[in-house]
Amino acid sequence: MRKFILSLVVAVAVITPVAATTAPANAQTMAQRQAIGSAHDYLRSEAFSKRGLFDQLHSRYGEGYSKAVATYAVNHIKVNWNKQAVRSARSYLRFTHFSRSGLIHQLESPYGERFTHSQAVYAANHVGF
Repeated sequence: MRKFILSLVVAVAVITPVAATTAPANAQTMAQRQAIGSAHDYLRSEAFSKRGLFDQLHSRYGEGYSKAVATYAVNHIKVNWNKQAVRSARSYLRFTHFSRSGLIHQLESPYGERFTHSQAVYAANHVGF
């Protein structure tokens, strides 16, 4: 029995490296993996809208990833964008005062956070407005 188990372990060890080196057709490139890692790093430190995160990854003042790689990253991470909007709204309200409409405008503005209108409204509703 022991000999059988040993031969089974050896067979698995020989087969496993071959299976592990066969990459699936949709494997990520190094740049895509790095962009996803960057996206996660940014989201750990502060709130971002999907568009804001894309801009940060793509901008030459941010990470400088190509448009395709930045798009891939924001489309392949699991993020609740509504919760990100709430997080952003709370951050704003800790440091300054806003009316409900002013907060919504700031969250959805192209000069602000660039959340969608529905995400901005969701955030305003969930911070007490």
